Amino acid sequence: MPITEILERNAKLYADETSLVEREPAIGRRREITWKEFDSQSDKLANALIEYGIKRNEKVAILLMNCLEWLPIYFGVLKTGGMAVPLNFRFTAEEILKCMETAEAKILIYGPEFVERIDEIKDSLSRFVEKLIFVGEDCPGSTISYSDILEEYPAGAPGIPIDDSEEAALYFTSGTTGIPKPIILTHSNLLWACIAENKHHLQTHEDNFLCIPPLYHTGAKMHWFGSFLVGSRAVILKGVKPRWIMEAISEERATIVWLLVPWAQDILDAIDKGEIRLEDYKLEQWRLMHIGAQPVPPSLVQRWKKVFPNHDYDTNYGLSESTGPSCVHLGIENIHKVGAIGIPGYGWEAMIVDDKGNPVPNGAVGEIIVKGPGVMKGYYKNEEATAKVLKNGWLYTGDMARKDEDGFIYLVDRKKDVVICGGENIYPVEIENFLMTHDDIKDVAVIGMPDDRLGEIPVAIVEMKEGRGMDEDTILSFCQALPRYKRPRKVIFDKVPRNPTGKIEKPKLREKWCKTSKAVFV
Repeated sequence: MPITEILERNAKLYADETSLVEREPAIGRRREITWKEFDSQSDKLANALIEYGIKRNEKVAILLMNCLEWLPIYFGVLKTGGMAVPLNFRFTAEEILKCMETAEAKILIYGPEFVERIDEIKDSLSRFVEKLIFVGEDCPGSTISYSDILEEYPAGAPGIPIDDSEEAALYFTSGTTGIPKPIILTHSNLLWACIAENKHHLQTHEDNFLCIPPLYHTGAKMHWFGSFLVGSRAVILKGVKPRWIMEAISEERATIVWLLVPWAQDILDAIDKGEIRLEDYKLEQWRLMHIGAQPVPPSLVQRWKKVFPNHDYDTNYGLSESTGPSCVHLGIENIHKVGAIGIPGYGWEAMIVDDKGNPVPNGAVGEIIVKGPGVMKGYYKNEEATAKVLKNGWLYTGDMARKDEDGFIYLVDRKKDVVICGGENIYPVEIENFLMTHDDIKDVAVIGMPDDRLGEIPVAIVEMKEGRGMDEDTILSFCQALPRYKRPRKVIFDKVPRNPTGKIEKPKLREKWCKTSKAVFV
């Protein structure tokens, strides 16, 4: 069935129950809607979009910060038979224009945070965008107010028949390794994300999911899908301060929280510094903390379990091309395997292969390939790029990994991030995980820096915890515990940039530091 039918079912079964809560602690605002209101708002937008001319497979772009309107708008687009195109809120005006052109979007729905960027490209957008819809107060001229749509259009379902195999959305890759590419996901892909997430984390109608990461990305939304499947509520938190996260968990009685690595670190640091006292919060209902979207240092999980010994923990691996984070997962029953990304997810297969696509022995490093119901249909209008990653039903992820004798997969690194030093392959994640065991280090990124003699050398960009300090010699001495060839040759003290989904932005670091082979201390 199309994923829109789940929303319609929830609206019937749980009409007056809360579906979504929005908390914006910076201004002290809290809003909520019921399942009936969620479905009704989606219907109204769908009916408006159909009147504006949106037909099956036509594109509607969504450029919003996380907010209470985001998910009803997303489902409203899907109900038209059209395709939702979520856009990264960090995109520049030119990137927005490029993605809109690539997706061939006819309508753009955007929020107040993007007025200046849209004004900058409005003339160019007018060549192919037929309508602009504004979500917020003080609606700019020449745009349609979303609030007016909710007041003026009927709440009845548009009645557009949708088949499971139909295209539902275009998601752009995160862009950490180049120009983002649009990924075609079908209703069947989205439905399977609901099923797999629920199988992995056992959500019931009584659960409450705290959503913090950006909804434009497959990660946050597809984790919420497990709760959506059973009609349980979710809280959208606008802000990532540790105190705000803990207050939301306590006051909303959240049971499931998905964190990115930096946020988990910040919470633990705030507890260590006495800025957060656990006894001030109601946390006994909090049953699961899970992390995905980037490699997770085992030391972080071990530290977390010391503070929260009763929490179930899971880590998830996935990519937009696999409809998000379900193709490999650790499993809450496998805490003894922390450090692994896990085993194939529900309904999935996974293999580690060499450059020719042949399976490698246990313990050997190769590329992860996955097969399952969440594999994308392909890259939009890009057969060449699609053929490079989809082969005989298998999705080639570009991630390097190894498998142990029990079948658990350990992420080694991105293929493009491997450092080749004197002919030896060095996998930065292994060095990053080691350095993260040091109590004074907050974050680490390891990149390859050009070297005349060795081709590349591994260089560690180290971000220290507040109030802590070390020099290069101390860190290099700490790294003596690593095999010689894996030891960083230089240390740079700098902030480690991460994108909204928590991935280290290594292209930025290479651009900043690899123009010269001399490390500069900041």
